[in-house]
Amino acid sequence: MPDTNFKPVVLVPVYDHEHAIGAMVLAILAHPVACLLVDDGSKPSCAAVLRDIAARHPDRISLVRLKQNRGKGGAVMAGFEAAWQRGYTHALQIDADGQHDAGCIPDFLALARQDPTAMICGHPVYDASVPRARLIGRYLTHVWVWVHTLSFAVRDSMCGLRVYPLAKVVPLTREERIGPRMEFDIEVLVHLVWRGVRIVNIATPVTYPSDGVSHFRVWRDNLRISWMHTRLFFGMVRRLPMLMGRKLT
Repeated sequence: MPDTNFKPVVLVPVYDHEHAIGAMVLAILAHPVACLLVDDGSKPSCAAVLRDIAARHPDRISLVRLKQNRGKGGAVMAGFEAAWQRGYTHALQIDADGQHDAGCIPDFLALARQDPTAMICGHPVYDASVPRARLIGRYLTHVWVWVHTLSFAVRDSMCGLRVYPLAKVVPLTREERIGPRMEFDIEVLVHLVWRGVRIVNIATPVTYPSDGVSHFRVWRDNLRISWMHTRLFFGMVRRLPMLMGRKLT
C-alpha cells in the first residue's frame, strides 16, 4: 500500500559544474518537489553560483556546503543525512552535469510512492554521445554486480538517476564503510541488495554532459573500482549461505 507520508527531495551533488547547474535546477523546479544541492567543496566561482541559486529560490532549494571535496559518494551521503534530518523520506539523486533528463522525475517518484521501501534505479537509454569505451566498462561492472549479488536484480549499477528510500540507506551508510568516490553508486546498490531491498528498474535517457566536465580519473577511479569489486566479492562469499537461502525461498 502506498505510503501516505511520502516526502521526497531531489538531491544533486555538485562539484565545479557552475555552467550546467543552473539549467538543471530550472528543470528540477518545473516539478513540485524540493531540491537539496550539496556543494562538494567546489571552487569559489561555482560556490557563488550555488549560493545565488539557493537565495533566489529559498522556499524550494536547500544548500549544504562541504568545506572539502569528499567525492561524489561522500557528497551524496552528506545529502542523505541532511535530507533525513529535514524530515524527507526519499532522495532522488540526479547528476549536476546535465546527463539526466529531469523530465523523468515524476515517473521515478511515482514508482517510489507506490513501493516506498524499494530502490528505484534508472537504466540508461543512450544517444549517440556515449563513448563506446564507457559502454564496455559499464557492462563489465554490471557482470560483477550480478556476481556479487547472485542475481540480475540490478540492470544498471552505475546510473546516477535513482530514488533512495532514506529509511533503508541512512542506516546502511552509518553502519558500513561505503566508498566515497566514483565507486559509490555501485557499492551502495550491492549492499542494499544484500540487505534485501527490492530493486525496481526504469529506463531513462542519458546524454554526455552539457558542460563537458568529467571528474572521472581513469587510473585513480579504476583502481578504486577494482578494489571495491575485490571487497564485494569476498563480502558475497561471507554472505553466500544467506544469498543462496534467499534464492531457494
